[in-house]
Amino acid sequence: MNELTITLLRLGYLVLLWLFVYSVVRVLRHDLYGTRITTRKGARETSVGKVAAPAPAAPAQSKNRPTRLVVSEGPLRGTTLPLTSSAILIGRAPSCTLVLDDDYSSSRHARIFPSGDQWILEDLGSTNGTFIGNQRVSSPTPLSPGTQVRIGQSVVELQR
Repeated sequence: MNELTITLLRLGYLVLLWLFVYSVVRVLRHDLYGTRITTRKGARETSVGKVAAPAPAAPAQSKNRPTRLVVSEGPLRGTTLPLTSSAILIGRAPSCTLVLDDDYSSSRHARIFPSGDQWILEDLGSTNGTFIGNQRVSSPTPLSPGTQVRIGQSVVELQR
């Protein structure tokens, strides 16, 4: 083999080595930083940097009415959403109000919505179910403050 062939083989090997290093760094970066979160028009950030839906003016609240939805367990622990007159959609889809990065939640998993003076939890046909305690929710169920709702690996609850 002449010297030109050996140099080209070395250069080709070096290029393949750098492509391998680049792909390893790319995979590690994806694992470290997770999925890309895109903000929706009119969205704002909560205290822990998670995106929440815009908050319209809250209706007059009584003392016993909950004012926020708090994630108490799971990857988004500490995330707080204000309760307004609109429903809160929970799931993996970017269009949800509370976006869970969880393999055990469905894209549109559950909905919490106001009805009169109470809040109602509704499972939206999720694969793994929505639970209050150990009981699976099969029909719209009223929620009281402090009741823990398990959705995949996350637990949410209404608080005053």
